[in-house]
Amino acid sequence: MNMNMLKQAQQLQAKIAKIQEELGNETVTATAGGGAITIVMTGHLHVQSVKIAAEVIDPEDPSMLEDLVLSAVNEAIQKAQDLAAQRLGAVTGGLKLPGLM
Repeated sequence: MNMNMLKQAQQLQAKIAKIQEELGNETVTATAGGGAITIVMTGHLHVQSVKIAAEVIDPEDPSMLEDLVLSAVNEAIQKAQDLAAQRLGAVTGGLKLPGLM
């Protein structure tokens, strides 16, 4: 590998590291049940908050609430992964590099 290619690889690595760090400060929001459940998640897939509207808390039907929370969490994960792919894709030119997401 010549020195120019090595320098380019190091610059790319630095850009990717910066984007990955920034993803921890970016959030996505997902909802379920027409907004009854709201999940806020970082680009690192950490849930920051869960909000549940009182009207969907039914002690007689916990499975409905469970399904809504599950749906909202899965949507938030997908949005966070899409955000990461978008940010990293801008630097990698769409290449799928192992270990980035």
